[in-house]
Amino acid sequence: MFMGFMRHFLNTYVYNKNQKNVQKNKKFFSRLLCENIEFIKREFGDTADLSIKYLKIKDISSALITIGGMVNKDTLTHSVMKPIIEKQDEIQGTTGQEKYKYIRDNIIVSPDQLQVSNFDDAFNMLMSGFALLAIDGCDCMLCLGVQGFSFRSISEPSTEIMQRGSREGFVEPLMINMTLIRRRLKTTDLRFDLTQIGGVSKTSVCLCYLNSKVSKDILKKVKQKLSGVNLESIMESGYIIPYLEDQGDFSLFSSVGMTERPDTVCGKISEGRIAILIDGTPNVLIVPYLFIEYFQHLDDYSMHTYFATFTRWLKYLAFVLSVLLPGLYVGISTFNPEILPGPILTKIALAVGTTPFSLMFETILIHLIYEIMREAGLRIPRPLGHAVSIVGALVIGETAVSSGLIGAPTLMVVALTAISSYVIPNLYEPISILKFVFIITGGLLGIWGIMIVFTLVLVNICSKNSYGVPFTSPISPFNIFAMRDVLVRSGWSFLAKKNIRVQDLPGSEVKDRNINKNI
Repeated sequence: MFMGFMRHFLNTYVYNKNQKNVQKNKKFFSRLLCENIEFIKREFGDTADLSIKYLKIKDISSALITIGGMVNKDTLTHSVMKPIIEKQDEIQGTTGQEKYKYIRDNIIVSPDQLQVSNFDDAFNMLMSGFALLAIDGCDCMLCLGVQGFSFRSISEPSTEIMQRGSREGFVEPLMINMTLIRRRLKTTDLRFDLTQIGGVSKTSVCLCYLNSKVSKDILKKVKQKLSGVNLESIMESGYIIPYLEDQGDFSLFSSVGMTERPDTVCGKISEGRIAILIDGTPNVLIVPYLFIEYFQHLDDYSMHTYFATFTRWLKYLAFVLSVLLPGLYVGISTFNPEILPGPILTKIALAVGTTPFSLMFETILIHLIYEIMREAGLRIPRPLGHAVSIVGALVIGETAVSSGLIGAPTLMVVALTAISSYVIPNLYEPISILKFVFIITGGLLGIWGIMIVFTLVLVNICSKNSYGVPFTSPISPFNIFAMRDVLVRSGWSFLAKKNIRVQDLPGSEVKDRNINKNI
């Protein structure tokens, strides 16, 4: 406990010290326009996208600074340049500072209008699509929101297809994603906290949550972890996932969820979760995230109760098959063939007898070939995708079996494993590693080795915590009321009776000081 307190104290001290150093190292504007422009040119070098348009405002020099491709030229012309030029006679004041204030308050009317006094803030706004208005004799600049960069239109995510419900998915611009959430949760309780991470990229990151539902302790921990991200560039949400998880966690299963659907995010934050939106990527992170949520899909809540429960059990079965089936096939066939029925044992024995490889090596080989084909299908251009499918079907399917290099039963086991792994796409990464572990264990140690490794994996899952919330909740620790959406999917008349927040689950180390009894 003492060491944890000291670690927290040192992290807080270093963070505050770094913040003071950042404030101290900021370079502030000069009152001379020429010096400010010279510094900007020197910092940007000979970059081709920096644009500086000089203007005369009643014999006082000024400049409009933009980054090409980041601004809307029509908005810039009609909302900024045209009012300044046409209303020069109305501009009052004798000094640059007075003219700047009059233009800011009376000439330019823009909802996105901000004043900056140092180059760091100015560069950040400039590279976010804002235009900078600098006037000689003024030691501050006016940032004007005239963003106009192109972005991908809102469409259905290709990785999370739904039969019913919305067809909208997140896009790359952060503000568009925030709007998609705000449209679905029209409440003043919704909060968006903006921050920046990345020493070079200065990527905007937004924490989204419901103020009355979120745990303040979890929110504080998330902010501390984000402040500790020491990467220079953040190009995708996966960059910061290791920083959001517990240090020293070597589990294959992640306690940070990911989605591209606004409706999924809204459902999670309604349960007290925190969504982390990152500028430049459509993938939104969700914390805390539980193991059972890998088997839940938004379609489950649009279907009838009995069918949603049936598909839920199909996902559990598919997970078990994709992880254990290849290892059990190798282990039983090698060490305990008496368990298999006679006809099946005869087929496997004939297939193994006609192939030159051992059963373990044969299974590993087919899985490796399949993983290579999968990677090729993901990376190659779309017109070549059909060619890869045809080659895979001919080489692995027909030719390999007919030539006697691969047994037909092994090929069927691998095919069933591959299909089952795609039922839970969010778990494909740990499944692809675990199936190789179980194949090698089954080939060397048999069923008993598989049972030992499976127990170790189960212990690892049960020992995980997601921001103080047990990763296996509500199965362990058990909560019978929360099980209404685990093994079965109860009807909405029962689900709507009480919304359990993650911090209220049994075993959770995080508790709110003021718990709303009506939730």
